[in-house]
Amino acid sequence: MKNLTYSVWLLAFCAFFLTSCSQDSIEELESADLTTKLAPVEYSTIEMEVLDLVNAYRDQKGLSQLLSLDEGSVQAASHNKHMIEGNEVCHHYFGNRYQALVNSVDAKAVSENVGFGYRTADAVVNAWIESDGHRKNMEGEHTHFGISVKEGKDGKLYFTNIFVKK
Repeated sequence: MKNLTYSVWLLAFCAFFLTSCSQDSIEELESADLTTKLAPVEYSTIEMEVLDLVNAYRDQKGLSQLLSLDEGSVQAASHNKHMIEGNEVCHHYFGNRYQALVNSVDAKAVSENVGFGYRTADAVVNAWIESDGHRKNMEGEHTHFGISVKEGKDGKLYFTNIFVKK
């Protein structure tokens, strides 16, 4: 019994004196930047071509250039994955992408264009220009642009273009 009591006291002593928590360490933890940093997105040639073509179109209309937005591109890539897995072109869960961008970059407005089966950036951007809804998104009062172009299982390209106003 004496050995058990001694062991409990020794364990308590070690736990109390061999670990520490000071006000300094708490303040360091509280002031530390614990936000997750997004790794920079590496844009493919076709994704950069889409951005350039959209900006060229906006220039023709006297509108401001859009800046690439990695957070928007991450959301666009996630949506492309969804479309490829579902084998459909859609705007499913747009509200989730919208809310994620409001939360992550304080977006004031978000809109989205999708496309499927086009072989070139020029072809998909021209199709968007010919479509009233897609053209309206391209001409919107946005400041930033997220893009993802992914190849599906069938070899066809899926496009998701997210416009953001910050």
